[in-house]
Amino acid sequence: MKDFFISYNKADRTWAEWIAWQLEEADYSVVIQAWDFRPGGNFVLDMQDATADCERTIAVLSDDYLKSKFTAPEWAAAFAQDPTGEKGILLPVRVGECEPKGLLPQIVYIDLVNRDETTAKRALLGGVKRGRKKPDEAPGFPGSSRTIASKPRFPGSLPAIWNIPFLRNQNFTGREDDLAELRASLIAGETAALVQPRAIHGLGGIGKTQLSVEYAYRHGTDYDIVWWIRSEDPVTLASDYASLAVKLELPEKDATEQRVIVEAVKEWLRQNRDWLLIFDNAEDAESVRDYIPRGGMGHIIITSRNPIWAGVAKSLPVTSLPLDKAIEFLLKRTESKDETTAKTLAEAVGCLPLALEQASAYIETSGSTMARYLDLFEKRQLELLKRGKPSTEYPDTVATTWSISFQNVKKENEEAAEMLRLCAFFAPDDIPVKIIVEGAEELPKSLTATATDPILFDDALAVLRKYSLIEVEDEKISLHRLVQAVIRHAMNEVEFKKWAGVAVHVVNASFLRDTFDVRTWPSCLPLLPHATVALSHTEAVQFASNNTATLFSKIGVYLQTRAEYSQARRLLERALAIGEATLGLDHPGVATHLNNLGNVLREQGDLDSAKSLYERALAIDEATLGPHDPDVAIDLNNLGDVLQSQGDLDGAKSLYERALTIDEVALGPDHPYVANHLNNLGDLLREQGDLTGAKLLFERALSINESAFGSNHPNVALNLWHLGYMLILQNKVEDAKALIERALQIYREFLGDEHPTTKQIQAYLRLLEEKMKERG
Repeated sequence: MKDFFISYNKADRTWAEWIAWQLEEADYSVVIQAWDFRPGGNFVLDMQDATADCERTIAVLSDDYLKSKFTAPEWAAAFAQDPTGEKGILLPVRVGECEPKGLLPQIVYIDLVNRDETTAKRALLGGVKRGRKKPDEAPGFPGSSRTIASKPRFPGSLPAIWNIPFLRNQNFTGREDDLAELRASLIAGETAALVQPRAIHGLGGIGKTQLSVEYAYRHGTDYDIVWWIRSEDPVTLASDYASLAVKLELPEKDATEQRVIVEAVKEWLRQNRDWLLIFDNAEDAESVRDYIPRGGMGHIIITSRNPIWAGVAKSLPVTSLPLDKAIEFLLKRTESKDETTAKTLAEAVGCLPLALEQASAYIETSGSTMARYLDLFEKRQLELLKRGKPSTEYPDTVATTWSISFQNVKKENEEAAEMLRLCAFFAPDDIPVKIIVEGAEELPKSLTATATDPILFDDALAVLRKYSLIEVEDEKISLHRLVQAVIRHAMNEVEFKKWAGVAVHVVNASFLRDTFDVRTWPSCLPLLPHATVALSHTEAVQFASNNTATLFSKIGVYLQTRAEYSQARRLLERALAIGEATLGLDHPGVATHLNNLGNVLREQGDLDSAKSLYERALAIDEATLGPHDPDVAIDLNNLGDVLQSQGDLDGAKSLYERALTIDEVALGPDHPYVANHLNNLGDLLREQGDLTGAKLLFERALSINESAFGSNHPNVALNLWHLGYMLILQNKVEDAKALIERALQIYREFLGDEHPTTKQIQAYLRLLEEKMKERG
């Protein structure tokens, strides 16, 4: 019988082979799957023979071993022969942190965790021997004097053929999930007949190279060769690849034709196993296709900004660090405990690893603090992004990392470069493709043709995706905020104003006008961040146009309807100022801005200021549009509302009646604007005590709005609320309660529970219910 059968999980193969080698060097006989189970054999029968033909079983303990359902029968068979452990038939050897459970803890294990090779070998041989035996003298370190290791290396040692050009990054943080996915993907490819490369792709500075370096160091013990190939240009790629022939001592290493050397290296890789090639910064799939061996049992990692790798490699995208990991990196790298500032700084740089390292290096070398760096970054962003190399792990700054990409985009497709400039003035995430298409007429002529031709548009996006400058998903474009910053800061003042204006005009073309109508909100919401950002850039350079005022107004009205009055007021004041500057003081467009601002002031309780704005708007519209225009009716209605709130019921009634007459003639008796006038006039009649007249107006307004909007709309809810209140005054409490409950349900659905109108109706309904209980 042979001495030992080695039972192990495939994740611990390197340990199992090292253990087997040490035992055979010490004149023990061993059976191990990696060496003794041959292709074509029956695995189950081989395993049965191994356990039966070996006197003792070594169980290589790790978490992977204990979790596997296939390894348990192997050690259980040995345990059954020697349950007390007196004969030493089952010998557990712990190679990784784990906690054996069940029967295994009853057997004392040989512990190799956290030991160097010499002490690990001494512990292994001392643990397996029976009786006293002096240990053999330690041999040379495995692989230390061989080009390719002729025996298993001690786990943790790096291969002799190794040319990684970077030291291990001691501050590597936040990529455990990416590393695990990469490892699992590479191992999964081992079952295929062909080498299956993995392409790590993403924006420059996102950490692709650092991820590959960490993988090489972390898993270097699994390979006999780890070879780094600079792949940014064809000459360097071929040279680095061919230089492996020297280390392999191939006969072709001195060939005069480099292609011969390359083919020799590729053939060697095809016939051998346990090697890792890393093609760093590859341009595209075609640039590396001819260097991938058709066979062999090795792994290939490719890093690239290009996301297109179909047919050559499986794509593994890498994005910015999660916020918590970015904070962890900053605190660790700067040895700071200021989590609040670290969070703000991480968000400011978009959690980009290169920017985080650059900030940390600046803080370290200047003896500064995160708070001071953050203050400088907010004021002098581009200057800091250009300054100094952050570290040996990151040889380039944020700005220089992308400069080549920008230049290449311009060379390949100038329209793509212009599209990137446009996107730099929107919010960084989820820019709807349709706003560029719908706003084509607002674009420079050079870009209009691209925006209106789907094929040209896709060509431009493809160039930007090639360099990972943008991501496109679900018809939405996203790009990193620092990419945007570098692009904007590279512009002179004239270019900045131009593109800021274009961005505002483009988003304005898609932003619906009637933002007070809840039906427009689903369309407004995804545009809101882009409109806000675009407007902020125009403000920074004092760019103003009628479209700018209009967009300020649309957003202000939307926010006012959502009861965000302070923000709405600020935007509507800006809209009015720009409108007056671009249109003149007496333009009907200015009257619209006056009305919108007046509405917010009225909601905030500043009735006198609102009245002044409404009166001015009415004077402008009557002078320019005539006394019977629907815009005049809006002015009259708004002014009447203020007069009613101030107690001037007769004055308000006169204005409401005039507004109603104008719109019934101009728009027809069943227009929603007519319903609005009816509702306001009915509310005034109710206040004057004319309950019958008020009820008729409320019922007519409700009928018009239900026909126009359906039964589920805030305008309908307003009519229901007023009609319900009227029924209470007429002592029809049950009917009133049903209408008010229906109004509340609509307001909750469209405005939410926190909207002032919803809260007002809720409070009134509770009061009504309490009074009904008191009445019995």
